[in-house]
Amino acid sequence: MKKTAEPRPRSGETLDTFYRGRIRVLQKKRGYRFSVDAPLLADFIRTRRADDILDVGTGSGIISLLLSTRPFKRITALEIQKGLAGLARRNFALNGLGNRAEVVRTDFRDYRPRRKFDLVVSNPPYIRRSTGCLSRVAEKSVAKHEIHGEIGDLMLKTAEWLKPGGRACFIYPERRRWDFVKAAEASGLRMLRTRAVRARAGEPPNLFLAELGFAATRPSVLRPLILLNRSGRHTAEAEAIFTGRR
Repeated sequence: MKKTAEPRPRSGETLDTFYRGRIRVLQKKRGYRFSVDAPLLADFIRTRRADDILDVGTGSGIISLLLSTRPFKRITALEIQKGLAGLARRNFALNGLGNRAEVVRTDFRDYRPRRKFDLVVSNPPYIRRSTGCLSRVAEKSVAKHEIHGEIGDLMLKTAEWLKPGGRACFIYPERRRWDFVKAAEASGLRMLRTRAVRARAGEPPNLFLAELGFAATRPSVLRPLILLNRSGRHTAEAEAIFTGRR
């Protein structure tokens, strides 16, 4: 993966490296910055060499960037916010994605491509529109709150975008699991795989990962992912995820 010349972050930006330097990401200092959710979802996603991927709500492009270390054919990344869409384009260029990835600035509810996708992925806003406190930074609020579409909207569009044998992967807080399951079922999607994420062993899960599709099959329930050991350090698996084990 050929990279461009050394970049110079603009005012108010940072340049961060991930996966032991294989991925470089420009981020806003005070705007939206991705969290632990992104590498957890990227690790959960399984890609194939011929996959045409749709990344919904890409933000700075982080999920697409982390997936760029895997086999795939093409990625289309949707982002509604102008500033983040521009940042994602710069990050794609910075990491040498070339014509294998493009950013489309649009509200996902309005996106009507002329083709269907093998894989849809999203780390979507997860706070209900009518709950929680909005950030003083509008970019953060849109990234975290269901201001531009709720779970039901996302599931309906996902079912519309997917090929018959396609898959869709998401990460959500455990407290939204029932909302997620109901919305997926209402859209005709079925659970294929799921995995709970726990901060420590013995604690209740705080996140869950899910892969959906149209196949009528018994879902595969993976063992829980434990992030921290008793001493408060990352477990071996969590460390492997955050450093890009593939």
